[in-house]
Amino acid sequence: MKFPVTLAPDEEDSGFVVTFPDIPEAITQGETEDEALAMAQEALETALEFYFEDKRAVPEPSRPARGQPVVELPASLSAKVLLLNEMLAQNVRPAELARRLNTTPQTVNRLTDLQHVTRIDGIEAALRALGRHLEVRLA
Repeated sequence: MKFPVTLAPDEEDSGFVVTFPDIPEAITQGETEDEALAMAQEALETALEFYFEDKRAVPEPSRPARGQPVVELPASLSAKVLLLNEMLAQNVRPAELARRLNTTPQTVNRLTDLQHVTRIDGIEAALRALGRHLEVRLA
């Protein structure tokens, strides 16, 4: 998942401000454009934690304009976003998904915990239990 960013000079202070059109909660800044863009990854991941905690669907990234910078989520985090969004779309609670996977709700909660390192095949199995298929492609 690649989220486009808006990079703008900070009018009040020196430096640059980075915002995400699709994730308005993610805002950061840096002294230089490069520093601001480097900080954007952490800002995006922190903002996503709010979506996960509140059990809100994460908006899909919009298509970036030509030359517009983007912040790309790691594959494991992208998979967790897809799983959360699918659970919400199907109104499947962790207990129900755990039943389908023959595991515990705590195990399912770890699959959607951004701080917990999760094997991609665990997320794939959860998506399969929801009738979906996870594809990994090389671009």
